[in-house]
Amino acid sequence: MKVQRAWLVAVSAAAVVALGLTGCSASADTTDGTSAASATSAKDLGGLDKLVEAAQKEGTLNVIALPEDWSNYGKIIKAFEEKYKITVKSANPDASSAEEIKAAKDLKGQDTAPDVFDLGAAVTLANVDQFAPYQVENWADIPDANKEKTGLWVNDYTGVMSIGYDSKVVPEPTKLEDLLGADYKGKVAINGDPTQAGAAFAAVGFAALHNGGTLDDFGAGIDFFAEVNKAGNFLPVDPTPATIASGETPVVFDWNYNNLAQTKAVPSWKTVILDGAAYGTYYSQAINKDAPHPAAARLWQEFIYGETAQNLYLEAGAIPATLAAMDEAGTVNKAALTAADVDPTALVQPNAKQTEGAGKLLGEKWAAAVK
Repeated sequence: MKVQRAWLVAVSAAAVVALGLTGCSASADTTDGTSAASATSAKDLGGLDKLVEAAQKEGTLNVIALPEDWSNYGKIIKAFEEKYKITVKSANPDASSAEEIKAAKDLKGQDTAPDVFDLGAAVTLANVDQFAPYQVENWADIPDANKEKTGLWVNDYTGVMSIGYDSKVVPEPTKLEDLLGADYKGKVAINGDPTQAGAAFAAVGFAALHNGGTLDDFGAGIDFFAEVNKAGNFLPVDPTPATIASGETPVVFDWNYNNLAQTKAVPSWKTVILDGAAYGTYYSQAINKDAPHPAAARLWQEFIYGETAQNLYLEAGAIPATLAAMDEAGTVNKAALTAADVDPTALVQPNAKQTEGAGKLLGEKWAAAVK
C-alpha cells in the first residue's frame, strides 16, 4: 500500500482510539543545582542546554527492550550517542513490555535500572504510577490524542500488524484461514506472549478483527489461535532475527516494520498485510520515575520526538507521532514517507477501555487456548 497525504489527519485521529543502591545518580542536578529528577520540562532546568549539560554529567542512559532492528532503534541509539557523547547501555533487547516494568521494580535504586521505557498500550495503561511526567520542547507537535496530558506517557510510533513468511518454505497467506492448512504445520509464531508483549497482544486483536470479532471482544482472536494450535500449526517460540534466519520460525505475526527489516538478512522473507481491517497500536515512551540517570532520560525524550529520530522511525516503515507537524514544517523524509508500506487511513486500534478488557480476557483464556 502506498502512502497518501490523507494519513496526516487520520494518524492523529486514529490515536484517539489507541489509548505506557548506592552509586545511583538519580540526584544528579543541573549546573545551577536544579534537580533533573523532578523536572517536568527542560524549562524547569533552565532550558535545553542546561538539560544537555546535566545529562552529559551523568554520562549514561539505560534503555531496555530495544532490539537494534526494531523500528530503527540501532540507528536511533547510535545517533543519540554521537550527538550528545552519552553512552547508551541497552539491556535485554528482546524483553517484553511487562518485563521492562518488572526490571524497573526489581532494580529500583541501582545504577542498572532502566531510565526509560518503550511500551505497548496495555502495559502502559496498567503502569502509569511507574512513570515521571515530562513534556518535550516540541510538545505542541504531538497531537493531544497521542499523549497523556502531563506527559506521563507519549506515543512515539505505530505500525500495522502483518504476517511475515519465508517464501521458500510456505506459500503466501492471503487470508487468515490459510494458516490453518497443512502447509503451515508447526510454523506459525507470534512475537511474544500477548498477556505481556504489545506485538503479541496486537496479533490477537488483528486475528479477532479478521475472524468475525470486534475490538470490544478479543475472543474471536483467541479462538483463532486455539484453532491454529489444534491443527498443530502453532509454534510456541518467541521469534527473533536469529530464529527467522535459521528457519525455526518461518511464519511470524508482527508489526510491518519488524517483518520488513528481516528481508535484509533473509532475502526470501516476505511481508503481507491482509486485505480488510488494518490493526495498529501506538507504542509509548515513558520515563522511569526512579531513573538512575534522570537528566539523560529526559534528554532521550527530547531526542526521540525530534526530527532525526522521528524520521528514522519512518525510514523503518513505522509511523511517527509527529508526522503531521513534520510534513507541515517540511522536515519529513519524503522518500521514506512514500516508501512506507502502511496506510493509517485504514488503521483501527482499541481505546483504553477496550485495551483493558482485552488484557483481562487474555489473562483468563490465552494459556488454555495454546497449551
